[in-house]
Parts: sequence; structure tokens; C-alpha cells
Amino acid sequence: MIKSWDYLKEYKKIKRNLLINIDKTFSSGNLILGPEVQKFEKNFTNFIGAKYGIGVGNCTDALYIALRSLNIGYGDEVITVSNTAIPTITAIINSGASPMFVDIKDNYLIDENKIEKLINKKTKAIIVVHLYGLACDMNAINKIKKKYKIKIIEDCAQSTGATYYKKKTGNIGDIGCFSFYPTKVLGAYGDGGFITTNDKQIFHKLKLMRFMGIENNKISKNKYNKKYYAISEGINSRLDEVQAGILNYKMKFLKKNIKIRNKIAKFYDLHLKSTSLVLPKKSKNIKHVYYQYVVSHNKRDIILRKLKTKKIELKITYPYPVHRMPPYKKYVRNKNDLRKTEYYKNKIFSLPTYPEITTKELTKIVNCLKNLT
Repeated sequence: MIKSWDYLKEYKKIKRNLLINIDKTFSSGNLILGPEVQKFEKNFTNFIGAKYGIGVGNCTDALYIALRSLNIGYGDEVITVSNTAIPTITAIINSGASPMFVDIKDNYLIDENKIEKLINKKTKAIIVVHLYGLACDMNAINKIKKKYKIKIIEDCAQSTGATYYKKKTGNIGDIGCFSFYPTKVLGAYGDGGFITTNDKQIFHKLKLMRFMGIENNKISKNKYNKKYYAISEGINSRLDEVQAGILNYKMKFLKKNIKIRNKIAKFYDLHLKSTSLVLPKKSKNIKHVYYQYVVSHNKRDIILRKLKTKKIELKITYPYPVHRMPPYKKYVRNKNDLRKTEYYKNKIFSLPTYPEITTKELTKIVNCLKNLT
């Protein structure tokens, strides 16, 4: 069976060195916020090009911590898309704020032209979701930010390494939030997340928030001359040493793997251009990392069923827009405002782009799709 993602192929390739790395961490006596985390925080922050960065438990926590560090809470509103992972929305709600859903464009990303219609006195931020590995139109969104004096949080869960006019996602808005869930462009072998910013004051708040409001992560005496003493609100969300060690090792191959993903995308472009599939849109100044190669077709469900009989199991990301799920329906002002979100929900599906997929498997996928479309 050809799957949309298969980490076992990668694991077999790097198993020996990975286990040596993990044993080194276990033998060090440091399992929480130790040297591997510090090393990774430096490496990944430099890769993104930001001034500051911290590791956290996952991207959901990253988004929540980002919102709270900006003092966003009860009575506030945050604009974002419904065509996203559920955690984007739960982070907003858990902060006490309310999500305001805005529609998407034909590239499945936030429609910057629809944002201003939703802005009011309660609006405190926009969470832009760089979905599938493609950056949103940040120039237009930053103009809105300046006009209305609101904050921009980048949800970069799927866009590690993607660039917008040569700047990496996570280094364009006020705060960037990343996921290292195993399937991601840079994936751990468990959960992991990251937050970037160029604002020193925000960075200080982020560090407090991730560790229960305690000023010193080593639980030593702080300026209050007290140990294990919270000076602000916070949660317990830390990237652990084992996952940080794994990510440090995998960082060595990140740029190479992004190139492979782009090579796979070009293979799809070449072999599927004559089909009736709608292929990903290109932009001169935006570098895609192809976390997924997303296509659309009116007969998607029929295509997927037939592919499964050929032992090809493809993925729909996401099969249900969040605003259609029972807990979140109350946040919808007008369904007609989400026309494209509704239009594409039954059409989009993803082709695999993970670096370990073989040419033979890719050829089988495109040949089957040619016959079906």
C-alpha cells in the first residue's frame, strides 16, 4: 500500500545514528530544558532568521502561548480560516477569545481581501495559516496590521522553510508558531513545537508562559530571591531533550529534504498537467516547501475510492472545515461568507511528498491518476 506518509522508511535509513543520539541524551542526566533544547533553539531560530525562539510541547501550545503573551483573552476576537487543523481554533478558544472565520482564495489560503470586513473593536489579532507548505500574502496582511494596529500570528505548522519574498515564514508577523509532529517538513518522533519572534518583550513573556510563569527555567533564585516562584501566569509546555536531540540530528537534512519535496512536486507538475486535476498554483516570490501537494477535482471521492483498490491511500487535508463541526458552529456569522471554503471541502486531496517515497511509487500514482482524470 502506498501511503500519504510513511516514517518507517526514514527510520530505517537513520536508525543507527538516531539511536546513538538518543542514548547520548539518556546518558547525559538532562531530560528537560537541557543542552539539546538549547542547541536546537539556537539552530532553528537561526534557520528561520528570527532573533528569538523557544521550544514548546506542540504547536497547539505554541499558538495558545502566543495569544496569551499578546494579552489576548476573554472578550477579544481573532480572525483566521476554517480550512485549517482544529488546534488553530482550539488555541483561540482556550485563550478565552473567539475565532472569526474568514474565507479562503483559490490557493486554499486566507483571502486577505475579506479580512477588513471582520475587523471591529474586539479584533486583536489575525492568525494566518501557511497551509500545505505555502506562505500567505503577507505584504497585504501586514498593511492591514498597521492600519488597524492588530497583531499577526503565523501558524507555520506546515510551512517550515517556506519563504515569502526571501523571508521565511515565522519571521514575518509578530510571532511564528511551528509544529514538529512526525509528519511535518521537520518532524520529531513524538510531539514538539516552537515559537519565534523578533520582539524582546514578547520573547520574555513567551519564556514565562511555557514554564508556569517561573522566571528561571533552572528553578534557581530569581530577582525575587525565591525558588520555584511564578511571577506571571503560565502553562507547562516544554520541548523535551529527547525530541530536541532528534530534531537537532534531522536539521542536518532539512534543506536537502525540502529540495526533494520540490523535485517531487515538479514530477507531479510534469505528469499531471494534461489531466483534469487542478494543480497547485505557483508564485514567483513565494517558495513552496510542499508539505503536501494538494490538488482538487469534482469527482474526488470517486477517485480516492478507485485509487484505494489500486493500493494507493491518499489523504484529505482537511475533510471537514472547522466551522462545520458542532463545537464551532456558533462562531459562524454568515455561511455565505465562507463560499470558497465550502466549495473546496469536497474537492481537495493531497498527494504524498515525503522524501523517502520512491520514483516507482510516484509513477504508479501519476499513472493511476491519468487513467482516472
